[in-house]
Amino acid sequence: MNARCPDVDALRQKARQLRRDLLEMITEAGSGHPGGSLSAVEILVSLYFCKMRHRPEEPTWPMRDRFIMSKGHASPVLYATLADCGYFPREELKTFRKLGSRLQGHVHAGVPGVELSTGSMEQGFSVANGIALGARLRGVDFRVYCLLGDGEIQEGQVWEAAMMAAHHKLDNVCAVLDANGVQENGPVSAIKGLEPLDEKWSSFGWHVIEVDGHSFEEILAALDEAETVKGRPTFVIAHTVKGRGVSFMEGQAGWHGKAPSREELKRALSDLGFQT
Repeated sequence: MNARCPDVDALRQKARQLRRDLLEMITEAGSGHPGGSLSAVEILVSLYFCKMRHRPEEPTWPMRDRFIMSKGHASPVLYATLADCGYFPREELKTFRKLGSRLQGHVHAGVPGVELSTGSMEQGFSVANGIALGARLRGVDFRVYCLLGDGEIQEGQVWEAAMMAAHHKLDNVCAVLDANGVQENGPVSAIKGLEPLDEKWSSFGWHVIEVDGHSFEEILAALDEAETVKGRPTFVIAHTVKGRGVSFMEGQAGWHGKAPSREELKRALSDLGFQT
């Protein structure tokens, strides 16, 4: 961990609060994607509060590390993270998906701290590689992180981008897979199986690391390792649970794009240890 990274207990508390924030946002809006947002919380906390160089007071700082949320439907977890970092007031989270709000349902570049509007699956990964290549051509030293969903990597454009990054030896790219095993219509393995993931990505020229995607220790160790890899990009397979932390959402495809009711929100917050 670097010097500014809170201890693991503090990171866990931050993750717990972000889960509350994103659930309240989605409930207030009456629509959104809780399952795939909840699964990615520890990944984003690790990146924004420990690993990435960024300045909330200066969102376009040229030397910042870039983060691309390729699985753009998981906007609630990114918005909640950015608000907690101080990119915009936390009160604005209540406007999520409301008419006129910049906090749109899919990740929107009009939000401070967001690099790219995403939502059309797999396109964010291509752009992340393009940003990384552009940095090399300009001689600028920053890293590019990209979060992908496991349903998303069934798409062909992902594999074209994977070949491109390996061909150009983009060691300033680190892709993280939120491998929660469930997509909109059911288990990933039943719809279009991906295994053996590690062998496939290795064969495409990537350095592959597998971690428990809810373990800060493992995620941070993987991100540290990625910085030492030279001559090829890094792919982190983060094994997660869709709907993590909420008993009736965990592993359920039905919560891919469904907002909890007020009563369900109370149950969810109780699961997370909050008084309701």
